[in-house]
Amino acid sequence: MTAAASELDRDLPNPLPRPEGELEQLQAIWASPKGWRIFSDVNNTVIGLFYIGTAFLFFLMAGVLGLLIRLQLAVPSNTFLDQNTYNQVFTMHGTVMMFLFAVPVVEALGVLLLPQMLAARDLPFPRLSAYAFWAYFVGGMVFFTTLFFDLAPQGGWFMYPPLTNERYSPGIAADFWLLGIGFIEISAIAGAIEIVVGVLRTRAPGMSLTRMPIFAWTMLIFAGMIIFAFPAVILATMMLELERAFGWPFFNPDLGGDALLWQHLFWFFGHPEVYIIFLPAAGMISMIVPAMAGVPLVGYRLIVVALIATGFFSFGLWVHHMFTTGIPVRSLGFFSAASMAVSVPSGIQVFAWIATIAAGRMKMTAASLFVFGFLVIFTLGGLTGVMVAMVPFDWQVHDTYFVVAHFHYVLVGGMVFPMFAAFYYWMPAISERPLSERLGKWAFWLIFLGFNTTFFPMHLTGLIGMPRRVYTYPEGLGWELPNMISTLGAFGIAAGVGLVVVDLIRNFRPASSGGPGNVWNAGTLEWLPNDTYATRSVPRVVSREPLWDQPGLSEDVEAGRYYLPGSATGMRETIVTSPIDGEPQYLMRLPGPGWSPVFAAVFTAAFFLLLTVKLVTIAMICGVLAIVSVLVWMWGSDPAPTEPADIGGGVVLPTYATGPLSHSWWAMIVLMLVAGALFFSYLFGYLYLWTVSPQNWPRLDALPPLQTALTAAALLLVSGSAIPISAALLKARRCWPSLVVATLGVATYVAAITVDGWSQWASGLRPDGSGYAALVFMSSVLQAEIAIPCVLMVGFLLVRLAAGRFDATRRVMFDNLALLWGYGIAQALFGMLLTHGFPRLVG
Repeated sequence: MTAAASELDRDLPNPLPRPEGELEQLQAIWASPKGWRIFSDVNNTVIGLFYIGTAFLFFLMAGVLGLLIRLQLAVPSNTFLDQNTYNQVFTMHGTVMMFLFAVPVVEALGVLLLPQMLAARDLPFPRLSAYAFWAYFVGGMVFFTTLFFDLAPQGGWFMYPPLTNERYSPGIAADFWLLGIGFIEISAIAGAIEIVVGVLRTRAPGMSLTRMPIFAWTMLIFAGMIIFAFPAVILATMMLELERAFGWPFFNPDLGGDALLWQHLFWFFGHPEVYIIFLPAAGMISMIVPAMAGVPLVGYRLIVVALIATGFFSFGLWVHHMFTTGIPVRSLGFFSAASMAVSVPSGIQVFAWIATIAAGRMKMTAASLFVFGFLVIFTLGGLTGVMVAMVPFDWQVHDTYFVVAHFHYVLVGGMVFPMFAAFYYWMPAISERPLSERLGKWAFWLIFLGFNTTFFPMHLTGLIGMPRRVYTYPEGLGWELPNMISTLGAFGIAAGVGLVVVDLIRNFRPASSGGPGNVWNAGTLEWLPNDTYATRSVPRVVSREPLWDQPGLSEDVEAGRYYLPGSATGMRETIVTSPIDGEPQYLMRLPGPGWSPVFAAVFTAAFFLLLTVKLVTIAMICGVLAIVSVLVWMWGSDPAPTEPADIGGGVVLPTYATGPLSHSWWAMIVLMLVAGALFFSYLFGYLYLWTVSPQNWPRLDALPPLQTALTAAALLLVSGSAIPISAALLKARRCWPSLVVATLGVATYVAAITVDGWSQWASGLRPDGSGYAALVFMSSVLQAEIAIPCVLMVGFLLVRLAAGRFDATRRVMFDNLALLWGYGIAQALFGMLLTHGFPRLVG
């Protein structure tokens, strides 16, 4: 027995036989609804499979659009697609691949696999996962159908103004993109909050950060990057939609806006997006390679550092896409160096994988072949990435097919090949039978050869001058042969993907009680015997590869000899552990199936989509119904405290936690980071427009009176003082006075931002008058986005108090209100300092 196993024996519950009925109780509590009611389930296994299936469907549909593009470009002067249709197909291909496939499929794998890897019963907010999925499903499907009604956008997946403003893109096609994609990004943020809190707070006892599987590390960094990157594109889509709908001229240079502001905001999201996609795929590779080689991953700690460095560097690369826009030479040098530097941490991971393969004996499976394909293709994409990071070369190939080839090598090599490797590797853990190795190997070679046949010639096509985004070209330019070769290769990819689809149809059968088992002899916890409740009992782990280092672990887990072998409270539960060391802190009770997340998602999608077609009244009704659905969902999300629960091994845990111990508190902190990133993006836009059009900033005598701003600031400070007073009253068990003070405080907060907005309006400022004015009123919009939830939350608490569901102990929702309310006051004060103080400082 290893030293690790001996250490484990001293800390484990006594491995005695379990009482009869525990397993049956666990199965009954975690059972999924039958028939059509399965759509109401919130279990991560069900939602994860729904998520993956939907994302893969979008991948297939986007692939069909890619084939249409290649058919159009196969020969010169082709009339297969007219220009209007081609632009729609081209835009939808990129949009669906980036927004509806790449990020969602990674989140889906996280929802499905993370609880098993962490030995958690489920992620901490199952209804949030369900909401994120259904919002994505409904919104994505409706958005895709715009192709069939000639309503799809034509501005490219990047939607650059001025091409996409009302003058050059009339109608509602661009609005579908702006409202639909912005809404889908909100769904992605909801999933990111779930992942961050899940990874940090619901790990197996003993699983410290240094014992986490690499995939969990990559999902944590992935979610963190979403939190800080996606708000930039959400702000950009809000601004462009306000410009299109109401004439707020953020991007109109005639009125002090600037079209390049869109590019800055979009690529501040867009370049981290590449690594948001790549890092989880790299995590999959870091899980598959050790299992196939039969040895631990070489350089675990160095890889973790490289992952963190990649996430950090990725936020300094957005101008990499803007080298030809006339930015200062000094900036070109900085961003060129940063673009090359990011290859270093990626290289560390590649060398670690090669070292792991060399240290073991690699099994040549279908998953292994896709891993090798990934290494080859992604490395080539990285090399061309270093080339386009050099400014003189980028000036030559920018917006040519060389760049198309580069980003397909990076994105397909860095994401699609790992995805197929993951399918073939993890299928035995979720399906009654594994996928076919024979079909998998045929599929790999068709996809690998087809991919290189398709995209390698595009490097040459770009070097000889073929621009991107053209729907046809004349004869005699030397582009005919490479385009025909690329088209033939695309059908080779399609044939390989078709084989994977056939394999899935033949062999994939969801297994409620696990699949064939640990067929690869892997060392991580997702290969424990599992059911809808994940593992039979929750083990204590002492290493990174528990199944290798803890003999008999699977048998003891299945026999219920570890923590939480049954339901301690009669509800769905999981253990909440400390974020650093993974020590048990309390027992979290989880909700079961319910329709409220589904209705909330459907009505939210309907709200955004109906606004697009200008059915404002019906949209508002759907918005109200969405809020009501969320409130219904939240009504049962804070169960009353019970007596501490025995989870086995002599460990007794409380069933309720408040403040920083609560997983809900952590989720609110993450949400505040999202709001902060959104406001930081706004601050960037404000200062950027000042640098490019300072003449549009008002004279001092045109600004609102300073005393009005000081009055609003004083009201904010009064509102802020109500937070500790309300908290103190609640601590003294004076619940009604506490909420009365909170209500008055929130009302004062709303009054303050109303006074501020009115002072700008009363000064003669109008949001459609200039870029500056639009930004000032955009600040009011961002303040309202915080104030409205605070109003809803305090009203909700009043109702809960009246119903006996809120008191000095059962106060999680109050703690969350205090956090959001305090953040909103701080943001409003900073916003007023910006809009009132900055013009006076520079005026």
